[in-house]
Amino acid sequence: MLRLVCPLLLMMATLPAPLVAQQGVPAAQPPVRYTPSDVTFMQGMIGHHAQALVMCALVAERSSHPQLALLAERLSVSQQDEIAIMRQWLEARGLPVPALAPVVRDARDTTGHAPAPGHAEHTHAAHTMPGMLSPAQMDTLARARGASFDRLFLEYMIQHHEGALVMVAQLLATADAARDPMIFQFASDVDTDQRAEIRRMRALLATR
Repeated sequence: MLRLVCPLLLMMATLPAPLVAQQGVPAAQPPVRYTPSDVTFMQGMIGHHAQALVMCALVAERSSHPQLALLAERLSVSQQDEIAIMRQWLEARGLPVPALAPVVRDARDTTGHAPAPGHAEHTHAAHTMPGMLSPAQMDTLARARGASFDRLFLEYMIQHHEGALVMVAQLLATADAARDPMIFQFASDVDTDQRAEIRRMRALLATR
């Protein structure tokens, strides 16, 4: 029996991978590759989400609308969860992770000026990402109170979310990007969640 088995193993070792797989021996799968576009998307979306967290942190002291407070809380939770996912993906590959400063403390800045979420927020690239609020818009939002704040928050957050949809569309339209199943699933989830949130915000804005 040994004399029969050994020649068979020797023959299988010399077969091409597809033929070996056909003989019942699984062929080695190539590692999933990521592209520069994937990395740029994950790094950029962290800064994009960070600005949304700053906006949500402003709600508690500037709005008296209970539905807006609930919306801001939901948005904060979802954005923080997604930031954690993006950080883990980058860290697992030894890639740079944007540094973000605490946003709750900054949102209570007594100067009345727009708070800063961290280094990622203040780069030129961050300000040119789709949907990102300009410094002037952030300052206007931070100074507003009551019904005026509610309206601006909803309008600006819709703008912000629509920008995230553009970023997802740009990623998926890029050749060879989002081939990593995790990247594709994450981008798809961002698209689905933010579209649903835009619908809720538009409905809430219509009641103001």
